[in-house]
Amino acid sequence: MELTTIAIDKPADMNFILGQSHFIKTVEDLHEAIATTAPAMKFGLAFCESSGPALVRYSGNDERLLEIARSNALKLSCGHCFIMFIEGGFPVNILNAIKNVPEVCNIYCATANPTEVIVAQSGQGRGIMGVVDGVSSKGIETPADITARKELLRKFGYKL
Repeated sequence: MELTTIAIDKPADMNFILGQSHFIKTVEDLHEAIATTAPAMKFGLAFCESSGPALVRYSGNDERLLEIARSNALKLSCGHCFIMFIEGGFPVNILNAIKNVPEVCNIYCATANPTEVIVAQSGQGRGIMGVVDGVSSKGIETPADITARKELLRKFGYKL
């Protein structure tokens, strides 16, 4: 078995969700979950089919985001993984809806950070072992950092 890392290629501030599911029906169910939970959100999602024709299946409502999703999914080529890129909202707005899709087995990350996916390649195929999401911690937050964190959450409307 060979381990490699694959960097997710996306604009610096764009959020995405990477997960694993178990059935081709995932593409349509994830589309419906996003569209009904956050109708104004733009998204592109792609799913790596792991049997039969083993195609990258895709759906979404924005061609630019669809292209980003398709190209990253093909680069990953890991069985039953899905990746979605979003604009006009944050992963927190749709994450519970996605986790409630019956086919979804695992969420690896939901982030806008630079991300590397740790991939194992065997004779059978490829699988995701985990992710490196962002950078290493640089220290402990100070009282000024706490104030800035609280202000940011209120600016985004997540806290009163």
